[in-house]
Amino acid sequence: MSDRQEQISQVVVTAEQMREIEARIFAAGMPVVALMEKVAGLIARRIQNIYPNQKGAGTLGRGDTESSFPTSPRPPLFASSSLFFSNPCIGILVGPGHNGGDALVVARELYFRGYEIWIYSPFSQLKELTSQHLQYARSLGIPIYQEIEQLPNSDLLIDGLFGFGLERNLTDPIASAINQLNQLSVPILSIDLPSGLHTDTGEVLGTAIRATHTFCLGLWKLAFLQDQALEYVGKAELIDFDIPLADVEAVLSEAPRIKRITPITALSTLPLPRPAITHKYKEGHLLLICGSRRYAGGAILTALGARGSGVGMLSVAVPESLKSLLVSHLPEALIVGCPETETGAIAQLQLPTKTNLSSFSAIACGPGLTTDASPIVQQVIESDVPLVLDADALNILAEIATIPTLQKRQAPTILTPHTGEFQRLFPNITDVKHHRIKAVQQAAAQTGAVVLLKGARTAIANPQNQVWIIPESTPALARGGSGDVLTGLLGGLLAQAATKHIPVEDIAATAAWWHCQAGILAAQERTELGVDAFTLAQFLIKTLKSKLQLITYH
Repeated sequence: MSDRQEQISQVVVTAEQMREIEARIFAAGMPVVALMEKVAGLIARRIQNIYPNQKGAGTLGRGDTESSFPTSPRPPLFASSSLFFSNPCIGILVGPGHNGGDALVVARELYFRGYEIWIYSPFSQLKELTSQHLQYARSLGIPIYQEIEQLPNSDLLIDGLFGFGLERNLTDPIASAINQLNQLSVPILSIDLPSGLHTDTGEVLGTAIRATHTFCLGLWKLAFLQDQALEYVGKAELIDFDIPLADVEAVLSEAPRIKRITPITALSTLPLPRPAITHKYKEGHLLLICGSRRYAGGAILTALGARGSGVGMLSVAVPESLKSLLVSHLPEALIVGCPETETGAIAQLQLPTKTNLSSFSAIACGPGLTTDASPIVQQVIESDVPLVLDADALNILAEIATIPTLQKRQAPTILTPHTGEFQRLFPNITDVKHHRIKAVQQAAAQTGAVVLLKGARTAIANPQNQVWIIPESTPALARGGSGDVLTGLLGGLLAQAATKHIPVEDIAATAAWWHCQAGILAAQERTELGVDAFTLAQFLIKTLKSKLQLITYH
C-alpha cells in the first residue's frame, strides 16, 4: 500500500465535507461525466472479480485484488471468485441523481461483458446525466421497469437509488419498494451507501436497503463507522478513485479529524522493535488494581491482557485471599495481597516497602473491584500516574462527580466505558446510542480525559475532539471478561509508552484495534461461540505476529 493509499484509508468524512471535496475536484476541471465513468468502471471491474461469468472477461485489472463475497444473513448465491455462471442476471436499481447515473454506467459495462441486465427506474424526474445514461441503456435493449411488481428474478441486485447526503425519510412508493427488495433472497450490493441511511449518523431514514456488500466511493463516510448502520452496510469496501490529498487537506484542515485506525498505523504505535540494550523497568512497570473475593476472574483476565502487551514489569494488587490464585496463573508477576473488607474487596493498598503509586509507569484499575473499593479508586485518581479506569472504577467515579474529579488530574487518564457505564458517567450527554461519536467527543472535552467508548465500532476521543474509530470487530467479543482483557492490554501499552511520547489516544486506539483483531482471529479458528475471555488473551500474541508478518510481506 502506498503512503497516499494509507492516508486515504484513514480519512472519514461527513456528507458536507464530501460535497466540498467533490466541488474542488470539479472546479479544478474534472468533468462530472468523466468522474462518473471512472468510478463506475472501477465498480464494474470489482463486480466482475467477485461475480465472474463465462461470457465476460472476468479477469483482474492491474491493481485489483481478488476477494470472496461475504457471508450474510441473506443466503449468498456465490462464495468466491472461482465460481462461474453461464448467464448471471443482475438487477440495477436506479435513483434520480448521480448515484443512479453510476449504477447505469455499471449496468452498461456489465451488459457489454455478457451479463444479463435489467433496470428498475421508478422515478419520473432524473438528473440530466442520469437521464442520458438511461436513454442509452434503453437503446441497447436493456429491459427497464418502473413498477416493483414487474421485476424479474436475479442473482444479484445493485443499489443505486440514493447516494450520500440523503436527509429526509423515505416515503411510499419507494419505501415500500425497498421493503419488498429486502425480502428477496438475493445479495444486494450498494453503491456508496445503502439507500435510506443518513450519511453522518447511520440512522435509518424510514427504511433502508439491507446490503450484503457496500462500495464506499472515494472516502469513508461517517455512517460506515456507526454501530446502528452495521446491519445495513454488510461487507464494506472503499473504491479509491484517486481524490487528490491536497483537496482532502484543504477541506478537513480546520475540522476535528475522525480517522479509521489501520493496521499500519496501529503497529507503528507499538513499542517495537525494542532497543538492543534495555531492562524490565525500561519497558514499563504497570500496576493493576482489580479483583475481589466475588470477582476473582476479573483480576486474572486483566492480568492476562497485561501480560499479552509485553510490559516489562507487572504488579497486581488484589485482596489477600486472591494472592495464591493469581500467583498460580501469573508466576512472573508481582502479586500484592492487600487487606480486604468483610465483603472481600480491597480495603487498603499495601504496596511493597519503598514503593508508592508514583513508582509505576501506569496504573489500570477497576475490573472486579466492586463499589466497596471506592477509597482505593479515589486514591489512584489523586495520583500523578497515567491511569486507565474501567468497570467498577467507572461506577465509583460516577458516584464521586466525574467531570470535576477528572479535571483536577495532571497525568493522562483513559476511561473505557460501555454504553451503560457512559450514561452513568455522563448523564448530561444524551442519545449516546445514536450519536456515539458526538457523545464521546463531548465527554473527552468535558473531562480532559481520553474516552474509549466500547461498541461494535469502538470510538476513542481526546480533549481536542480528535477521534479514532476501530473499523472492524466481531460479536464474538460480546462475552463476559472481554473488556477486562482490553483493560490489561491497554494498561500494559500505556506503561511501555510512558517515556516514548506517544499520544495517549493513539495508544488507546492501538490497544482497542489489537483486542478486536485477536477476537476476529479467534472467531475464525473457533467460531463466534468459542471466544471466551481466557481464549481471547491467548490470541493476543498470535494475532500480533500474523499482522506483523502481513505488513512485512506487503
